[in-house]
Amino acid sequence: MNSLDEVLDGVKSAAIAGHVNPDGDCIGSCMGLYLYMKDNFPAVHVDVYLEKPGDEFLFIRDIDCVETEYDSGSDYDLMFLLDVSSSDRIGVAASLYECMDNTVCLDHHVTNKGLGRMNRILPKASSTCEVLYEILDDKKISKACAEALYTGIVHDTGVFQYTNTSPATMRAAANLMEKGIPFSDIVDRSFYQKSYAQNQLLGRTLMESILLLDGSCIAGVVRQKEMEFYGLTSRDMDGIVSQLRNTKGVEVAIFLYEKDSCQFKVSLRSKSYVDVSKIASLFGGGGHAKAAGCIMHGTPYDVICNLASQIEIQLKEV
Repeated sequence: MNSLDEVLDGVKSAAIAGHVNPDGDCIGSCMGLYLYMKDNFPAVHVDVYLEKPGDEFLFIRDIDCVETEYDSGSDYDLMFLLDVSSSDRIGVAASLYECMDNTVCLDHHVTNKGLGRMNRILPKASSTCEVLYEILDDKKISKACAEALYTGIVHDTGVFQYTNTSPATMRAAANLMEKGIPFSDIVDRSFYQKSYAQNQLLGRTLMESILLLDGSCIAGVVRQKEMEFYGLTSRDMDGIVSQLRNTKGVEVAIFLYEKDSCQFKVSLRSKSYVDVSKIASLFGGGGHAKAAGCIMHGTPYDVICNLASQIEIQLKEV
């Protein structure tokens, strides 16, 4: 698959879907593809299916067109799966995927074994937005489309700090900047800006975090009662694990937030040599070598101990 044109040949209708709890890369790639198709393939009817995006993404054009529920009566010739590594990670359009034969998956997760009938999976790419950018005609990318794609690249590279940032990533970002996008505002508004309550919870999580494995690992936990106290939801947890990872001397950061009684969403981040995707996959999750996640059950103590034992194995191999 070298271009979007070959994929859309003969297609009259298409659905675009991302993963559960969509992040910046998922939202950026889904909206980037949607806007590109609206601009360049007006004869193709296209819908985007995502859980409601956060307010920090409201600057993306047509974000209000996102469908947050799938109507089983809607039929499509083609379904795009963006930033989705496995079928159990598909969001609101999961039931559509089950009845679709013609599917295309664009992704960069190393754990993706080929979710679509056609696949473009590049584990070395920084983001799904970068994977998508490579099959689009740069001359036909509008400013609005460029804003969406740049957003995804920024989020999955930690504003070009993570090791998944490559020269190709920077070239793609530079080309998108050439469209005249407000790149500084995109970074500030969608990545760095947090509410006062979010900053309070971040500070509390850092204050109550613990160091493990001789300071090479740090762990932080947020319980449901704490989210309720600050009036926050799971959408407001972004950025905490990255801040934990920034601790001097730490190789791996573990962040848990409680989804249900004794059920935790786990986020893992590493700096150099620990492959956290291997650890996450042991517990039914996945992701990338330096950023991965999973769902685990038990007490926070149990979850952290289980993760730390696997981290220790890799640390001893260094």
